[in-house]
Parts: sequence; structure tokens; C-alpha cells
Amino acid sequence: MNQNFQHMYELCKNHMHSYVLVEMSDGSKVDGIITGLDDEYVYVAVPLGQGDEQHANAFPSDHQQRQFGFGYGYPGYGYPGYGYGYGFGRPRRFRRLILPLAALTALSVLPWY
Repeated sequence: MNQNFQHMYELCKNHMHSYVLVEMSDGSKVDGIITGLDDEYVYVAVPLGQGDEQHANAFPSDHQQRQFGFGYGYPGYGYPGYGYGYGFGRPRRFRRLILPLAALTALSVLPWY
């Protein structure tokens, strides 16, 4: 096992559940919370920015249905808050990103504020 690979694995392991800035070998940078680690990948929860919330939902039209309170039947009819447009939970605030551990070059711990 490569010494740099082992070093990055230990850094990720020691900073599990911490908010970090990860730099990749291609120069790109990702900030997020390390949520998991295995022999090949590091799993990072990346905060969504403005406008990204709608793209993170499982159903693209779900956002519109919750916003306008559609119920059973056609839009505007039925009981708002019941039926298809209800019960999908809170909007997502993070998306999961899986990064190859071999491509990591640097890891910095960031403050939460």
C-alpha cells in the first residue's frame, strides 16, 4: 500500500464526522462531512447550495406538489395536505459524494460556522 494512500486513509479515519476540505489530485476541492470510509472510497456529505435543493429530491415534481398542496385527484381539488403531495419529509440539505481515496491529496479540518 502506498505511503500517501495510507496517510490519507488515517487522516480520514481520524476526522470521521468532521467538516473538512478535501483536495483531489486534479486540483478540485470539496467541502463536507466525512460520513464513511472503506479501503477504496471516502464518503462525504456535501451541503447543498442555493437552488440545489430541488435537484436533490427523488421526484422532480415533488417540490411543486408540496408547495401548492395538491391532494387527491386533479390540481386544486381534493383535500390539501392529504394524498400524493404529503408525507415526503423535510427537504434535503446534503447530497452524498463518493470520492476515490487514491485521488485525495490533502485534507483540512474546517470550522462549523
